[in-house]
Amino acid sequence: MPELVTVPRGLAGVVVTDTTIGHVRGREGFYHYRQYSAIDLAERRSLEDVWALLIDGALPVSSASAGSLSAEIAPLRHIPPAVAAALPSIAAASTTADPMGGLRAALAVAGLAAGARPLYDTSPDERRSQAMRLCALTPSLLAALYRLSSGLDPIAPRDDLSHTANYLYMITGSVPSTEQVSAIQKYLIATVDHGFNASTFTARVIASTGADLYACIGGALGALSGPLHGGAPSRALDTLDAIGSVSRADGWLRERILNGDRIMGFGHPIYRTEDPRSRMLKGVAQSLGGDLVDFAVAVEARVLALLAELKPGRELHTNVEYYAGVVMELCGLPREMFTPTFATSRVIGWCANVLEQAEDSKIIRPDSRYVGPPPPQPVPDPA
Repeated sequence: MPELVTVPRGLAGVVVTDTTIGHVRGREGFYHYRQYSAIDLAERRSLEDVWALLIDGALPVSSASAGSLSAEIAPLRHIPPAVAAALPSIAAASTTADPMGGLRAALAVAGLAAGARPLYDTSPDERRSQAMRLCALTPSLLAALYRLSSGLDPIAPRDDLSHTANYLYMITGSVPSTEQVSAIQKYLIATVDHGFNASTFTARVIASTGADLYACIGGALGALSGPLHGGAPSRALDTLDAIGSVSRADGWLRERILNGDRIMGFGHPIYRTEDPRSRMLKGVAQSLGGDLVDFAVAVEARVLALLAELKPGRELHTNVEYYAGVVMELCGLPREMFTPTFATSRVIGWCANVLEQAEDSKIIRPDSRYVGPPPPQPVPDPA
């Protein structure tokens, strides 16, 4: 039995394994996927290219190789009949208020329909095949569940549209503009992976048991459903709604900061400087333009000034959720679908991490320190 080692709360700064997938350097405001800057990839490559990078380890080197991956993905987006038959009941039970719960249920059905076997019993090729199907299917399931919950018929994916364009099309029913696709694709690429965050670590813990891929992703989705992890984009917009106007910003914000309330869209457990995703998405939002963008920029300036005044030394900066909410709103996504949209990209990163973890036969099994009453105590007889 190894000697117990005391670590910081939340495992902050604790290295639990080696990875080739990527890393976050919070004090530098930099993160990467494999050997490439994530922001450079978001600005220069397609989601499909980054998908290939994370799952297969390399970017497509030609339009032909990129087209081959797109052709592989296209048929995998279509929802299998057995899964489609279950979606109306799942949508009725989950409603639009809980799309993440609906997705967890739908993926569980999809795993059963696919005959998903434990990672422990499968080959690398079979694991990759499962991962590609799961990543391709997730946006289709989310869009179908959203439309069913809204009293609308699901829309089948189109093989001639990109992965990002298909997602927007299946939700709204309209083929999105080039500007909308570009904006959402940049967001999706920027959020496809981000170190050993709570949901990624959850997926890897489950993978270390040898469970099937769908179980790993279901666990990750459970972690992502928590508002401290993936639920902030819509809450950041709710904050803007509550403020209402620039003239009300200082009074509204000062009161909440002094009360110790969290201002959604600001602060990050890793970054101690500007979140590079926020910087990029601010530029995306400004390229789209409009009153909402102008208001968000003005409020951001006041939040940062007041945080510096009232919370000196805390290093609280704008995070990815703040402008992500603005971009998704401008591109026509309903607010209840903001966190699920995050999941449509992060599922690729989760699967890459699960595939990597599956190559390690060691189960993740930490210990705890008991701090209750000293045992053994006599067991009292019933009165």
